[in-house]
Amino acid sequence: MKYLHRTVLCYLRKDDCYLLLLRNKKKNDYNQGKWIGVGGKIEQNETIDEAAIREVKEETGLDVHSLSLAGEAVFINDDYEEIMYVYEITDFSGTLIDCKEGVLKWIPIKDIYLYPMWEGDKAFLPLLINHAPYFRQKIYYKKNQLVKIENY
Repeated sequence: MKYLHRTVLCYLRKDDCYLLLLRNKKKNDYNQGKWIGVGGKIEQNETIDEAAIREVKEETGLDVHSLSLAGEAVFINDDYEEIMYVYEITDFSGTLIDCKEGVLKWIPIKDIYLYPMWEGDKAFLPLLINHAPYFRQKIYYKKNQLVKIENY
């Protein structure tokens, strides 16, 4: 049986931009060369909200004052499964720090699809951007190539 990894993915929104992270600093990074939201694994005995707040602080230096859980995406890729809780965060403060995992950049939402990202992210980003009701998607890959997307 495959282990289902539990993670959070946070999109900080300011002035019609999202803060994205180009993963380019870690060795053997599964997300190498991709632009993604900030986030990571949910620790034992940690709620998903606590994980989101912690991950944002660790990767950006920003303090989250409130957050909005927008949906969940289950990624299934060969022998790996991950449930990712997706947040949009508009209430935060502080100064960006240098992220140890890559380069942080405020990207205009209108240009977001011009940046290299996982094809599955492109499936839920319109839902996030347009404030759709809570979404649930299963996103299937084979050898890192998108195969299908199901709403559930």
